[in-house]
Amino acid sequence: MRSKPLFLVALLCVAATSVQAQQQLTMLATVLDPTTNTPVDTVELGDVRVSEDGVSGKILRVEAVNRVVKVQLMIDNGIGIGSENIGELRKGVRGLLEALPAGVETTIVTTAPQPRFLVRATTSREELLRGVDRLAPDTGAGRFVDGLSEAAQRAQKDKEDTLTVLIMAGTSSGDANVLDRDIQRLIERLESRPSVVHVLLFSGSAGRSATGGLVQTEVGLAVTQMTRGRYENINSMSRYITLMPELGAEVAKQVAASTRQFRIVAERPEGKSGNLGRIGLGIAGKLVSNVTLEAAPAKR
Repeated sequence: MRSKPLFLVALLCVAATSVQAQQQLTMLATVLDPTTNTPVDTVELGDVRVSEDGVSGKILRVEAVNRVVKVQLMIDNGIGIGSENIGELRKGVRGLLEALPAGVETTIVTTAPQPRFLVRATTSREELLRGVDRLAPDTGAGRFVDGLSEAAQRAQKDKEDTLTVLIMAGTSSGDANVLDRDIQRLIERLESRPSVVHVLLFSGSAGRSATGGLVQTEVGLAVTQMTRGRYENINSMSRYITLMPELGAEVAKQVAASTRQFRIVAERPEGKSGNLGRIGLGIAGKLVSNVTLEAAPAKR
């Protein structure tokens, strides 16, 4: 007897202009066997259901996609951390890197006084850990939005079929005068390519010498909710040290789940146009997760 489909229902974020011209939906999803919680090898066309506002659309094709997962780590090393906490900062970052799977391409960028490479993209854990030893405090404030936006731009330019995991180890210092257009540009860059954003916001030193905090909180919550990432606001460096490896382990799970996905192309239900409604995706007898909506139908 065939199992009933299991449905994941979510509001998927894409630029409105790209959707209005589309009558097809192209989604990427991780599909798991519920008995083993491991990615499946095949998905039958007839087992897939896509709906919009409860109305089913026609499934056009389903194809396996082997994707590369890359990690970008942005670290606020400025006044929000403080020079007295640089040792704890290094310890937390090392724990995160050691929790990532071996061989995952990772980039490390510091954000104070502006975003700059600490370690350029590499799969060498030894090189990454040597970079952490060079991590030094800065008297400037971290650039939270600029750091995320530049990372999203790098992901946007990547020519591989990639899922980018962006981790912002930020603070509530700085970013008091960010323009709305800069935030909008960040959102558009994140929408353009599959990505997951995790934000760790440390506020333990904010009252001492910093401004801002509201922008980081609002933007951090928005981008993590949009990409189904994790947002944590903490005020203790001891929690910072324990949370960073936890976050690395969570990213490792995302890497395992996202390297093999399925691209599902469907026609929107008859009469549907313009901005998307509530999108439901279900596959009979399977678990569905990590759903992203491509801005345009995939070419065959």
